[in-house]
Amino acid sequence: MEFNKNKRNHIKQILLGSLAIGVYSKAPYVYAKNKQKLRILGTHVTLQEEIRQQAMADLGIELEFEAKGSASVLQKASMSPQTFDLYEQWSNSINVLWRSGSIQAIDKNRIKNWGEINNLVKTGKVSQSAKIGAGDAPYKILNVQADGHLSPQETDQISFLPYVHNVDSFGYNTNVIPKGIPYQTESWGWLLDDKYKGKVGIVNAPTIGLFDLALAAQAKGLMSFNNIGAISKQELDQLFSILTEFKQNKHFSGFWTSVPESVQFMSSNRVVIESMFSPAVSALNGQNVPVTYAAPKEGYRGWHGVMCLSSMTQGKAKDAAYDYMNWWLDGWAGAFIARQGYYISNPERSKSFLTEDEWNYWYLGKAAQNNLKGTDGNISVKAGDIRTGGSYVERFSNVAVWNTVMPTYEYSLQKWYEFISA
Repeated sequence: MEFNKNKRNHIKQILLGSLAIGVYSKAPYVYAKNKQKLRILGTHVTLQEEIRQQAMADLGIELEFEAKGSASVLQKASMSPQTFDLYEQWSNSINVLWRSGSIQAIDKNRIKNWGEINNLVKTGKVSQSAKIGAGDAPYKILNVQADGHLSPQETDQISFLPYVHNVDSFGYNTNVIPKGIPYQTESWGWLLDDKYKGKVGIVNAPTIGLFDLALAAQAKGLMSFNNIGAISKQELDQLFSILTEFKQNKHFSGFWTSVPESVQFMSSNRVVIESMFSPAVSALNGQNVPVTYAAPKEGYRGWHGVMCLSSMTQGKAKDAAYDYMNWWLDGWAGAFIARQGYYISNPERSKSFLTEDEWNYWYLGKAAQNNLKGTDGNISVKAGDIRTGGSYVERFSNVAVWNTVMPTYEYSLQKWYEFISA
């Protein structure tokens, strides 16, 4: 795709002011002249040192990981495709990157395990009864058409490699809040319940926290949306009027910007309920903090990881990029991220890298027969535990909305930061 400077300048404007979710890389990159170097820009969700070391050993290449907050990653990628070879983040970034000309189409025929990719990104459904979910459902933006637009219509060119994904909700401390019943009593509305005033934490990210609070306001009956995946300006005005009143009444304890910060919020008893990502739940349970990850009756907020090829990457670097993409779908990486609660798009390939107990717990929703360790080596699952929300199929059959860049994205940014500073 031809690089379009004017479009990129426009994208930069809509990204200004975005807050980064703080992340880090555990080890410095060491350059080796005799090996092909591959530069990967992304977040700490996948840019982990254990993954870097394993991939380098398996592929014989040098990997340079640059981990940033989600907003910083998107801004750099949309403005400077020459600074990276592969980009890793979430599907709500695809429309921004594609329109800016920062990424090129991926040849599906060069993805050796493509046939194993499940239907979540091919048809939008993991089961016949599954909800597709509002917003940027990944299958809607996967295939590159002859005229350059993205759609569900299958082609040999794709805008991203589907790999890591999960559903998010909120976590709550069961020492304070009685444990609810998944899909029956647990509700997004709990985030706005007066009982937890002053003890509520929200993720400070406009394309994530906004949906957590929109789902909460709708669940409490405070307002409704015509399409929660494409909230209108008028609806945003109403929503933020409601939320600002809650904030001025000191309902929220804080807005976290990194997974470690969310862990600290809960472990210090600053909050008893908050927006949460799966690794934080695992970390807290490893610290013996009794946090349950809710399965809201209204449905989850879904996200899907995307691996994208820079529009500037060619030659040997491009070949190495395809090797790395194929490596991610070869089993080991999928098993590694399963231990922190994430899924891979071709799960059967990772099954042999997991114990039967791990597979049954993480994917099938069965009770753990033994204590299970997370990627940090701590016990994150205790014998007898059942994953909240159940199996992979059950969880992804209950997506209410996907992380999304809405048509009103620029306006939502403005309203979000007004809310944060109110």
